[in-house]
Amino acid sequence: MSADSADPDHRTEPGFFAEAPHYHGHRERLRERFRSAGAAALSDYELMELVLFRALPRRDVKPLAKALIGTFGSFAETVHASEARLREIGGLGEAAITEIKLIAAAASRVAKGELKQRAVLSSWSSVIDYCRTAMAFADKEQFRILFLDKRNQLIADELQQVGTIDHTPVYPREIVKRALELSATAIIMVHNHPSGDPTPSSSDITMTKQIIDIAGPLGIAVHDHIIVGKNGHASLKGLKLI
Repeated sequence: MSADSADPDHRTEPGFFAEAPHYHGHRERLRERFRSAGAAALSDYELMELVLFRALPRRDVKPLAKALIGTFGSFAETVHASEARLREIGGLGEAAITEIKLIAAAASRVAKGELKQRAVLSSWSSVIDYCRTAMAFADKEQFRILFLDKRNQLIADELQQVGTIDHTPVYPREIVKRALELSATAIIMVHNHPSGDPTPSSSDITMTKQIIDIAGPLGIAVHDHIIVGKNGHASLKGLKLI
């Protein structure tokens, strides 16, 4: 019996004979480099190959990985791309999309876990890391609130609003009402700029001051309003705008 007839999957896989020389042994070499040298030794497309291996076990995924990084710009932007955008990539099925989105979900869960383990204000880098992981690459504006207790421990992290590509409706009284419901004594506001530029707009500053004016008399401090984007972040407090 020939090797082809013994393995029907290999026999029927489209383009198997043409593709085999290109990725034969490549997967194990890439895994070994990841194990021995770590993620820093891999390019973005190589890391994406590792993600795709499980979902596409009998394909040379290097061209697809390169196409994803070329389309979205980086590994981070790819895993945070919407499912609708990912479906536009030829050759990327539902199983592969699930693997990609799982990476984004895991990164967000890890960052949030690190944030919950310590007082928020004493770990500002964890706050920024979490906010950027959760929101920086979203294709629509999102407005998130971190609610804190009197020890500046995280009580709740809630996505309040999702808007269009450049606008999210924010209702100051609803935010303060929610803080009172949670017995929060402080909040940190976070939203993203899908354009990538985190520079605060005049409306960002005005809205923040409105919330401060309502929250202050009720004993709720506004520690900051952070804006995140692909190109970094901005703190209204750090910029002395509040």
